[in-house]
Amino acid sequence: MKAYVFPGQGAQFPGMGKDLYETNPLVRDMFDKANEILGFDIVDVMFNGTADDLKQTKVTQPAVFLHSVATAASIDNFLPDMVAGHSLGEFSALVAAGALSFEDGLRLVSARALAMQRACEMAPSTMAAVLGLPDEKVEEICAKVDGVVVPANYNCPGQLVISGTNEAVQAACLLLKEAGAKRALPLAVGGAFHSPLMEPARVKLAAAIDKSDVRKPVCPIYQNVDALPSTDPVVIKEKLLLQLTSPVRWTKTVLNMHADGATEFFELGPGTVLQGLIKKTLPTNN
Repeated sequence: MKAYVFPGQGAQFPGMGKDLYETNPLVRDMFDKANEILGFDIVDVMFNGTADDLKQTKVTQPAVFLHSVATAASIDNFLPDMVAGHSLGEFSALVAAGALSFEDGLRLVSARALAMQRACEMAPSTMAAVLGLPDEKVEEICAKVDGVVVPANYNCPGQLVISGTNEAVQAACLLLKEAGAKRALPLAVGGAFHSPLMEPARVKLAAAIDKSDVRKPVCPIYQNVDALPSTDPVVIKEKLLLQLTSPVRWTKTVLNMHADGATEFFELGPGTVLQGLIKKTLPTNN
């Protein structure tokens, strides 16, 4: 069975999507429509902008989404057996699986990016990568720290990202290093994604998700919140909203997809980050 996975924020790079745009009329139409929907020339930023230009959340999230869904659309007779996306990539997965239209998906991603940006501005916060400790140990240490710091991305065995206020993340990093972490290093991000500090963004996004027309996908989508397959539009909407303040359970997602019959994983979108995480989670998987 074929599983298709879609990357999240951080996979972007200057020039992304230009080859698709120049060779595929369908992709060209999608990119041009994105400019109209967003109200700014995102295609120009993707093709000609610097890495710093692409790091702006309001640009990054739509850009990665656009590249991902355009890649899926360019595949002849695209028919996945199952899909999943890492954080933002969940929206790309929903569009690729036919649960959301491209237009609705892009509007939601744009609204999500702006809401997350505002939430970041409300409280100084950050994230940190933790390598070389069991998930349970990271959870235990985060729970001991005063203030808000929680596991945010369970990426693969031995690799977890924590998220919270600047002070709490810094304190947790010190304790994690003492506990034997190979690395516990703050990331260059704008805020504490997938933590309780994203609650203002969740509230803002609720109305937009509620208004969106989510249909039954052509295949199960394994969602970040619980790593379980969903096909019910009502359930998909609920989990999509919870995702903002809940951790991305990517390790469990990959294991569940494999257990449910996935024999091949294909990453659609910029970069190859998810391929690397899948290889570390399923060492015997090609």
